[in-house]
Amino acid sequence: MSKQPEIKFTKLFIDGQFVDSVNGKTFAAINPSTGKKLCDVTEGDEADVDKAVEAARRAFKLGSKWRTMDASSRGHLICKFADLIERDAEYLAALETLNNGKPLPEAQFDMAFAVKCLRYYAGWADKIHGQTIPADGSSFVMTRKEPVGVVGQIIPWNYPVLMCAWKFGPALAAGCTIVLKPATETPLTALYLAHLSVEAGFPAGVINVVNGFGDTVGTALTKHPNIQKIAFTGSTEVGRSIMENAAKSNLKRFSLELGGKSPIVVFPDADLDNAVSTCFSAIFANMGQCCCAGSRTFVHEDIYDEFVKKTAAMAAARKVGNPFDEGVEHGPQVSEKQFNKIIDLVESGKKEGASVKCGGKKWGTEGYFIEPTVFADVTDDMRIAQEEIFGPVQTILKFRTMEELIERANKTYYGLAAGVMTKDMNTALTFAQAVEAGSVWINCYNASTAQTPFGGFKMSGQGRELGEEGLHHYLEVKTITIAIPQKNS
Repeated sequence: MSKQPEIKFTKLFIDGQFVDSVNGKTFAAINPSTGKKLCDVTEGDEADVDKAVEAARRAFKLGSKWRTMDASSRGHLICKFADLIERDAEYLAALETLNNGKPLPEAQFDMAFAVKCLRYYAGWADKIHGQTIPADGSSFVMTRKEPVGVVGQIIPWNYPVLMCAWKFGPALAAGCTIVLKPATETPLTALYLAHLSVEAGFPAGVINVVNGFGDTVGTALTKHPNIQKIAFTGSTEVGRSIMENAAKSNLKRFSLELGGKSPIVVFPDADLDNAVSTCFSAIFANMGQCCCAGSRTFVHEDIYDEFVKKTAAMAAARKVGNPFDEGVEHGPQVSEKQFNKIIDLVESGKKEGASVKCGGKKWGTEGYFIEPTVFADVTDDMRIAQEEIFGPVQTILKFRTMEELIERANKTYYGLAAGVMTKDMNTALTFAQAVEAGSVWINCYNASTAQTPFGGFKMSGQGRELGEEGLHHYLEVKTITIAIPQKNS
């Protein structure tokens, strides 16, 4: 595969075809490794959302090919879609790396996970069913699980293909139709997936993709009266506005996977080298651009100094560079905006008294690279300990007791994930029960699979993705009651 894969699709995808936008506008897709334009991408707005929603409504109508399709056949289509992604995984990974900046091996991992996710939900397609209920009185009662309808899906730029799979899988298995808005920074792989959906055989209108900006396309989706559900992954700030728009429009359902400031805790009995490596991966994977990143590393005072020393050495040895080059572990941040936000927070850490043990500066002369950065002597009141940095910045805090730790770990508006490193299972389970987080990983981190529900407590979101839980938000429950005539005695 060439380091510069050919960019094949840049238009909107509506009703089974690539089309120009109504307004004729375009915006630039940027290579974050260089800061230079890759191509122009068609920019949609409210008028294009209307067209896409209408196409999705036609595809969802009673009697349509999609609605009359056997559930097992729907699962077969999802499986075929997964097979095509697997077939083109090399190209998709290269395109992802080009547009997103993540190292090629990480992009390749994302493709494999996306395939597994779609295959998992393909298996659910013909296993979604209701119940019979022994209700009081002379009646026969049953429930049906029915697709909610046309759904709007808004995905972020950090895992573009993977987030498509997380959203597409349960929606398609349930029988919904989709209007997807990819992130403005990373639309290219979502458009290629739209192309593959045609090859897989999905009827026109089942999957639609509208590129554009949040304040136009995103807002139009969240306010649209004919969209019945929004699925969003992104910032807590945007999540608030989605809830407002949903309430003010048609009370549409929503699931929100939002920000995090997740703690990962190291007790003194943990294997130190394994703990250092696990905590390091928890924050530096994908250049720190991960909602559940272990961005607050709490280390017991007995092992704190040695932990910091080993972590700084690991960060200094991390290979930064062109994400296509062999051995590179650390690519650029996704955009100039994200780069500037992270640098601002790094500077705040320095000013507020944290100790920079490694990194803390721009890397290279072009693109949006930031050195892997390790802060020690961090206190809870510092911005770097409170705000979601979403970058390659590890903040290491010291703790003494479990009671103190729990209070500090939970003293945040977020509650997406948490991790704990210890050989004592009582310690691990005490922490796991007490911490306010949607996922808790013991002696591992970010160990998500297609089968395991993912989502947050508090301001980290509403609802869950993945697993059986991920299906429920795309389904309505209909209760059907049949009166049973009583014979006279």
